[in-house]
Amino acid sequence: MRKEHEDAIRSEVISRVFDGRLAEARRPSGRPLSEVINETLYHERERLRQNGGSHQPDVEKAFYGKIRRALPKANVAREKELLRSILERYVEEITGHFSPAVYGVATRALPIALTGMLSGLSPLKMATKLGRLPSIEDRIVVQGEVELLRKLDGQGTLVFAPTHSSNLDSVVMGYTIYRLGLPPVTYGAGLNLFSNPVIGFFMRNLGAYTVDRRKTDPLYRELLKEYAGVTLEFGNNNLFFPGGTRCRSNLVERNLKKGLLGTTVSAYLHNLKNGKARPRIYVIPCNISYPLVLEASTLINDHFQQAGRSRYIIEDDEFSQLRRWFDFLKGLMGLEQRIVVSVGQPMDPFGNRVDERGDSRDPKGRLVDPSRYLMVDGRYELDPVRDAEYTRDLANRVAEEFLSNNVIFSTHLLALSMLHLLRARTPEMDLYRFLRTVTPETSLEQREVEQHLGNLLQRLRLLAGEGRVRLDEVLTTGDVRAILRDGLRSFGTYHTIPVVRRQGIRLHAGDANLIVYYANRLHGYGLETLAAPARRESE
Repeated sequence: MRKEHEDAIRSEVISRVFDGRLAEARRPSGRPLSEVINETLYHERERLRQNGGSHQPDVEKAFYGKIRRALPKANVAREKELLRSILERYVEEITGHFSPAVYGVATRALPIALTGMLSGLSPLKMATKLGRLPSIEDRIVVQGEVELLRKLDGQGTLVFAPTHSSNLDSVVMGYTIYRLGLPPVTYGAGLNLFSNPVIGFFMRNLGAYTVDRRKTDPLYRELLKEYAGVTLEFGNNNLFFPGGTRCRSNLVERNLKKGLLGTTVSAYLHNLKNGKARPRIYVIPCNISYPLVLEASTLINDHFQQAGRSRYIIEDDEFSQLRRWFDFLKGLMGLEQRIVVSVGQPMDPFGNRVDERGDSRDPKGRLVDPSRYLMVDGRYELDPVRDAEYTRDLANRVAEEFLSNNVIFSTHLLALSMLHLLRARTPEMDLYRFLRTVTPETSLEQREVEQHLGNLLQRLRLLAGEGRVRLDEVLTTGDVRAILRDGLRSFGTYHTIPVVRRQGIRLHAGDANLIVYYANRLHGYGLETLAAPARRESE
C-alpha cells in the first residue's frame, strides 16, 4: 500500500460505515445509533473480561468507560461523535503500513533467511556457509498458471486466495509473490502474530493489516470487510485466506468464508461506478502443500478436543517455538523435500475463468462481459441478495481449484493406507473410539501396507491424469517401496514421536491423531471406496 493512500483509505472506510449506520438509523425500522454503540460496548466488555485480549487493557477500559458514561445523556449529535470515535479507534488498530525501505531489506534478506532455516542452520553457521547454501528455489516450488498470472498483473487488481495450513503460509506466499516479480500485497494477519517484536515489525511495515479475531463486535467486522474492499479499489493487490483460520483437521478447505471474497464484487462495482481505468478484479486460488506441517500436532489435537471447536486462536503451538521451526525446516531440507505452491486458474469475482488478455470466459469458453452482472436498469447498483449469490459461486469455484491443485505427498498416502487398514480391524467403532485403541504397539505387516498403497496409488495416478489432483514427484515416478521409504523417512525427521515407524517387517502406528491428520489431505477424492474390507474373526 502506497503511503499516500493510507490516510485516504482510512477516511473512506470510516465514512462509508458511518454513513451506512446513519442511513439505517433514519429508517423507521432501523437501529438507532445508541443501540449500535451499546452493542459495541457489550462485545468489547465481554472480550476484555473473557480473554484479557488486549495489549493495552487499561487504555481500552478507560476508552470504553468514557463512552459508557457519556451515552445515557447524549443527544443525536453527541451519539454521532461517540460512534465516530469508535470507528476511528477500530480503523487505527486495523490499518496497515507499507515501507519501501523495509520491503527492500526484507526481500534481500528473506531468501537467505529461508534458505538457512530450511537448512537447519544457526545464524553463525549461515555466516560461515553463505556461499555454499543450497538454493531456496529448490525447496519452495511454484507451479501451475504462473505465466497467466504474470500476464494479468497490471490489467487489474489481483487477489491471492491460498489454502491455510500453517502460520508459515504468509511467509511462503510473500516469497512466492516476490519471486514471480509481482508487486507486494496487502493482507490481513491475526493480532497474535504481531506479538513477536521482530515478526511484528516486518508485518506492520510490509502491508499487513491487523485482524483481532477476539473481537466479536459486528461493527468491527463490518469495518474489516470495508477496509479490505477499499484497499482493492485503490489498486492494492490483496491476499485473503478464504478458509479463515488455519485448518485444524488438514482437510482441503471446502466451506469457505464468504465475507472477504465478497469484497471483490463490491470493489469491482465501485471501480465501475467511479470510472476507474482498469476496474477488473482477478481472484487467484493458490494451494500451499507441505509433506509435513509445522503445527500439525497442536492443530489436530485441538480439532479433536471438544473445547477446540470454539478456540479460534492458538497461541501456544509449534509456530511460537523457534526450536520447533528449526527441527521442522531442517527435516525438509535434509530429505530434499519441497513445499509446493500451485497457482490455480484465475477467475473474475463471479467465478468465470479469465484468459491471458484478462477477459472473462463462461464454462463453455464464450466471452462474457462481467460488468453486466452488476447492472440494474442500465446502472451499476449494489444488490445484497444478488451479490451474495455471486460470492457463493465464486467460493465454490475457488474450492474446486483447491481440490484439483492439492499436491499429495508420500506422507499423506502412507497415513491413509495405515488408517484404512487399521480401521478395518474395528469397523464398528467410530473414529474417536478407534483413536483410543491405537498404541505404539499397534502394527501392520509391511506387505499388507504395500499392497494397499499400490491400490491407492493406481487410483491417484488416474485422478492426476484427469487433472483432479496433483502428485509429488515421488508419487509420480516412484514405485510402492520407494514411496513407503520416503514416507517413513519424512515421518521420522520432525515429529517428536514418528507418525509411522518400521520395526522389522511391521509398521507401527506412532501417533494415531497425526495419522488421521495427514490422511485427511486425501479426503474428497473418492478413495474411501478403496478402504480395506473388514477382517473376519477367523483371520
